[in-house]
Amino acid sequence: MNFLSFLLLCLTSVANGNKANKHKPWIETEYQGIVMENDNTVLLNPPLFALDKDAPLHYAGEICGFRVHNGPSGSGSVQFEAVVLDRSTGEGLVRSKEPLDCESQREHSFTIQAYDCGEGPDGVNSKKSHKATVHVRVNDVNEFSPVFVERRYEASVPEGRLFDRIVRVEALDADCSPQYSQICFYDIITPNVPFAIDNDGNIKNTEPLDSKRQRVHTFWVTAFDCGKNRAQADAQVVVTVKPSCKPGWIGWTKRVEYTPGSGSIPLFPSLHLETCEETVWNIQATVELQTGHIGKGCDRDSYSDRSVRRLCGAVRGEVDLLPPPSPAANWTATLPTLPSSDSSLVFSFNGSNHVAVVPDSVVSTLSGDHFTLQLWMRRGGSSIQPATTQTRGNRKEEETIVCSTVKNDDTFSHYSLSVHGCRLSLFYWPDVSAARPVKFLWKLEQVCDSEWHHLSLSVQFPSVTLYVDGVTFDPALIHDNGAIPNPAPRQRMFIGACWAEQHKGPDMKYVGGYHGLLSGVTVRPGSVEPHSVVECLYACREGLDFGDLETLGSGMKVHVNPSQSVLVLEGDDIESFNRAVQQVTYRNSLRFATPGVRPLKLTTSLRCFNEESCLSLKQLEGYLVVLQPDAPQISLSGVGPHLARPAPEFEGPRGVPLFPELRIVCSLSHAVNTAAQGMEALMSDAVAHTLDGCEVQPLGEELNSEREELLVDMDVVRERGLEIINTTAYIAITGAESISVYEDVLRSVRYRLAKGSARFERRFRLSCSEMNGRYTSNELTLEVNFLHSLDSLYHPSHLLASQQQFLHPSHHAGELSGHTLPNPHRNSVVPGAATIIIMVCVGFLVVMVILGVFRIRSIHRRGEGARGGAKEGSSQWDDSALTIIVNPMETYESRMGITADTEGEGEEDEEVAESPDDASDDQRIIIKKEGRDGNARRY
Repeated sequence: MNFLSFLLLCLTSVANGNKANKHKPWIETEYQGIVMENDNTVLLNPPLFALDKDAPLHYAGEICGFRVHNGPSGSGSVQFEAVVLDRSTGEGLVRSKEPLDCESQREHSFTIQAYDCGEGPDGVNSKKSHKATVHVRVNDVNEFSPVFVERRYEASVPEGRLFDRIVRVEALDADCSPQYSQICFYDIITPNVPFAIDNDGNIKNTEPLDSKRQRVHTFWVTAFDCGKNRAQADAQVVVTVKPSCKPGWIGWTKRVEYTPGSGSIPLFPSLHLETCEETVWNIQATVELQTGHIGKGCDRDSYSDRSVRRLCGAVRGEVDLLPPPSPAANWTATLPTLPSSDSSLVFSFNGSNHVAVVPDSVVSTLSGDHFTLQLWMRRGGSSIQPATTQTRGNRKEEETIVCSTVKNDDTFSHYSLSVHGCRLSLFYWPDVSAARPVKFLWKLEQVCDSEWHHLSLSVQFPSVTLYVDGVTFDPALIHDNGAIPNPAPRQRMFIGACWAEQHKGPDMKYVGGYHGLLSGVTVRPGSVEPHSVVECLYACREGLDFGDLETLGSGMKVHVNPSQSVLVLEGDDIESFNRAVQQVTYRNSLRFATPGVRPLKLTTSLRCFNEESCLSLKQLEGYLVVLQPDAPQISLSGVGPHLARPAPEFEGPRGVPLFPELRIVCSLSHAVNTAAQGMEALMSDAVAHTLDGCEVQPLGEELNSEREELLVDMDVVRERGLEIINTTAYIAITGAESISVYEDVLRSVRYRLAKGSARFERRFRLSCSEMNGRYTSNELTLEVNFLHSLDSLYHPSHLLASQQQFLHPSHHAGELSGHTLPNPHRNSVVPGAATIIIMVCVGFLVVMVILGVFRIRSIHRRGEGARGGAKEGSSQWDDSALTIIVNPMETYESRMGITADTEGEGEEDEEVAESPDDASDDQRIIIKKEGRDGNARRY
């Protein structure tokens, strides 16, 4: 309703009659108001006017006031009030009773109601209008300044790159309105810095940073709100420039040295992974140590296969199916061999004509359904071309390693061990005439990786256990009911192929030829090998290890393969992973580790949340160098250099022991500082040790098998499981065993002669070794002298034999007088010169004998003259029966002191020389004369 309508209504009321205060005041139903924080007057839209139809009546048509009531929040009436500015026009004003705060409450709502003045000054019969809603918005005043969330911002970036954002600063404003609470822009107030900031607070570098020129950049920034108020306090920004970040391993050492005897050493003590802030959720590292110097298996550079079996306590009785070629084992003579780092032979098979046919005499010892088959296998090889034999479907033919049919009582059993691709299979027929074959199948990566692997197959039918490198693998059992022809009931065994049953002809036809390398193929009938023994056979004393499993963080995993050549670490936390890598160690418990280079590899794979941009790390390669260990000194002593015994003792049934007091000592020499002079000196410490072979060899001519031989206590050798080769050229005792055992065996070595075969001397040489001959002892030379009786020497023919012995071309002229130890490496004196020297010496001795006879006779005559012929009736000295005996061994006996009554005889001889009568009774003359060497000689 407009104002004109209202006036018309009033005039109509007057025309109808003069009635007092008949109508209520009228106001708008809703008002919108605005008030500033620093003001209390509310500007309403529309303006506040109250109209009354009773106007222009006095009082009844006038507005006396406004009343403010609670709004929806219930607090509007407390903060606001309404006043009448003009009673006649009804104009009013809304204002706040107290200062308003936009930050605490930005909007207020309440209701307002107008009252007229009634019918008189006292307001009798006053009327009130309806209630109108008022919405008041408090407008903000820019009373606050921006405040930074952090007083100091830090960041680190790699050098040489431009970044869109290095760090973001942030400031806040406490004003309530968007105009004054928003930060309109930031500013860097430090001049001449290579950084810029945008209106959102993002800081970037304006040029590539160089850590060498300036490692740390520090500057200040400020902020402004949209009311242009500046921040109360500026913020400091610190940017650290890192050297160029290259993802990968940091601290890798390509060369690692190991001193034998150090136990375990960490391979990567300072290695850590740098991902350049790339978030990864899985890390896997593989460490590979290549011990190619070992060849097949572990510790084979120290001990042979047989020695390792003995040290591991394996049950004896195995039969070697691929022995070294010899007259007794000639079925491997046609197989080509390859060099090996250990003492065992490696046989090569080409898949066609390289086959070993084991003799029936050997096969007959392998009966029974309980046996253990062990072998070293390597498919293919660098020196072997791949097999070309194929069958239909373009699939390679099955390759047979061992094919055997043996007789068990009245039946025959058959088995064959074969490989096909990456599968190993065992066919077993318990009874070829009745039962059907059973096939055991294993799928193994070790079969086709062209590496050496140790296989141990324990058959205790119907149970079969396979160990590959000391780890057990379960088979998939297959009952083969197909049309497979049973092998003929005939005992035979092939290595490297199998026979063709349908083949008719004089020549054997082979099928399923094996292509690769084999070594140490043995079968032991009877009970199967214990698991502990099999594990020991492949156990390594050198390889990778992990320092302390308790230090592994959560989520970390570590795995080491049986040969300890591969170690795998896996985790999801970089810090825990770095600590784990630093715990990877190299362990070598060998006292005398094999020196040389062991290649080392580290392969890393990362998995990130964003697989497309995930880091890819290249493989790291290095090497471990095992330094030369202190060489052990093996000393043989307590023997010789001479062994003199009567000849009959050598001709006895047991002979004479050559080394009855042998002592073997192993020591290590190392440098020590002397306290007195501060200098280094060598010092030796005795150590417990294991020998692997000793050899006794006759020097000069080989033993004559018809007249002489070397005997060994075979009970001791068999009890210790040692091996012995006894020929006329040498005796070789082999096998890893302690020093005390070898002492016992060598002390039992005896030398025996046939009747009448005694010579004057025979020389032997003894030496020992260890670590497959890497370290050898000193060569102990023993000269054996045979003492002959006087009766045998009196015979002229024996004297001639003695002269021939002295004229042996291996002796020197100077050895005749002193019996010094002959040198086996020298033979420079010709027989003519030796004969001349002997003749001169014999002539000189004859002259001395004649002079001695004349001297004794003159003394005898002077004695008779002094007594004045007191004994005229006594018999005269008859020299017609005089016999002079020259013993060529007399000097040696006096030097060695082997005859206990020699000195006593010398005293009696002197008395005889003073008493010619006694000499005539004995009818012999003994003359003492000093030789060139000062030793007394008797003639």
